[in-house]
Amino acid sequence: MLNIISTVQALQAMDAAAPAVLVTVLHTRGSVPREAGTRMLITAEQCYDTIGGGHLEWRAMAEARLWLHERSADTAQRERHLDLTLGASLGQCCGGALQLRLERVDFWTPAERAQRLQDMYAEQQAQTPLYLFGAGHVGQALVQVLQAVPGRIVWIDEREHLFPAQLSPQVQCEATDIPEALIAAAPAGAEFLVMTHHHGLDLRLCEHILRRDDFAWFGLIGSATKRARFHSRLRQAGIAESQLARMHCPVGIPGIPGKEPGVIAVAIAAQLLQARAMRPTLAPSLNLPESEHASR
Repeated sequence: MLNIISTVQALQAMDAAAPAVLVTVLHTRGSVPREAGTRMLITAEQCYDTIGGGHLEWRAMAEARLWLHERSADTAQRERHLDLTLGASLGQCCGGALQLRLERVDFWTPAERAQRLQDMYAEQQAQTPLYLFGAGHVGQALVQVLQAVPGRIVWIDEREHLFPAQLSPQVQCEATDIPEALIAAAPAGAEFLVMTHHHGLDLRLCEHILRRDDFAWFGLIGSATKRARFHSRLRQAGIAESQLARMHCPVGIPGIPGKEPGVIAVAIAAQLLQARAMRPTLAPSLNLPESEHASR
């Protein structure tokens, strides 16, 4: 059974002695479903995350569960490797090839387990944060969508009771009546999205964001009329035209009709992912042993 809980969440919640296999895409060549660094966790009954689905994932699951069911599994053998070509033999026409690393997490020492979890958490923290202002209907729907993709979310609203009790660890909730302070403290390269319950607050947040010149992306929910009014007031406040041009309002990819919160959320998420895809990124660090780095 595939579970939407992430690998990191599952490892944190799982007993250290519980049998499980961590599968990592180590190397890739050509067209493959997922990039190097992608992980999934497999137990006898559950799977967390995905390395791309299809027969590729089925093979990984089969190999992992065979290992889990070996009665005399050697605890000294911490990992195994699986080389696969995505051709006719796997029923996938990608045409590429990849190498998977399988690790028995129940064979890790307590120190190893703590270090691996720390490394995974550090990878999450290194991701570009999205500062989402507003926990109304669209904000709620958007967080549900974005929890399924990589990325950190700092979710801000003064109405603490609106934040759901169960959220992914990638979502950090901030209940504050001085949201401008979070804009000031945001790192360079942050993304901002404003959709609060009050246009006056929206305008104030827009001004604070646009006075920064180091953000990666900025969206504001609203109509073309709202955009025109905000442009006029922000010009009066001294915001340059070049900065105003960076504000996406109405936000969301065009051509998607409908004003339901879920529809708007999908359109916004698509635009945000398009913007991220256009920015240069570094390949993920896998924290591999030195010998594996050298063999690439």
